[in-house]
Amino acid sequence: MELLTHIRRTQRPLSEIRSRTKEIYDELLTRSRWINEPNFKSIHSRDLEYLFERYDKLFFNGHLGLGARANGTPLTFRVSKRMTRVGGTTTRFRPRFSPGARSSYEIAVSSTLLFATFHDVTRPISVTGIECRDRIEALQRIFEHELIHLTEMVVFDDSSCSQSRFQSLAFQFFAHTEATHQLITPGERAVAKFGIRPGDRVRFVIEGIEYFGVVNRITKRATVLVEDRNAPLYSDGRRYAKFYVPLGLLVPYEDKVA
Repeated sequence: MELLTHIRRTQRPLSEIRSRTKEIYDELLTRSRWINEPNFKSIHSRDLEYLFERYDKLFFNGHLGLGARANGTPLTFRVSKRMTRVGGTTTRFRPRFSPGARSSYEIAVSSTLLFATFHDVTRPISVTGIECRDRIEALQRIFEHELIHLTEMVVFDDSSCSQSRFQSLAFQFFAHTEATHQLITPGERAVAKFGIRPGDRVRFVIEGIEYFGVVNRITKRATVLVEDRNAPLYSDGRRYAKFYVPLGLLVPYEDKVA
């Protein structure tokens, strides 16, 4: 397989890696219909497709695309609003009822984490061990990480970023030193901006009615459990109605002690 030969022979100096990733940065900023500033406010799956084509050409000599799309199998891209913890995913879809058919692949990137970062919580941001100055750089580091997953899936049929092979390839191709991100999560933003954590007691008003409850979970919104005798029974023996509340509507409160 040409891709296997390529990854065995490729070794670029750090200066070349930085030069090529900066070239992709500048091209994306110039050519995208949606990404028009370093801290962009919109992103489309076509941006991910464009990133793939440029990375494939500049870092894999086109072999990754040929391997992933062998025999016409699709390689698709998706921007996800539902991913609130991971920056990106690479998924392989194995045909269940077509023996001998090749797998297809999908790369997805979290817009929720990207848009929460470089917004209203200020702290240093690193992705894959590399400090990022803006959303485009964070997007690139996430995407590079997923490209290594895809490479391993195509060549070796499995991939794990906790294993030495992945980490070696990530450093070899992109100078990544870690396999994690430090993007701003909804939970961190909830604490920093609103002082809200899971387990906190809160009050909120919806359609003129005031409710009191407990924050059960925080994603893009907070899941608040409000006691209601007509609602489903939970494991603590109480019945709760579930509300999905924008964080800005929540006000922390403490029960008054008589």
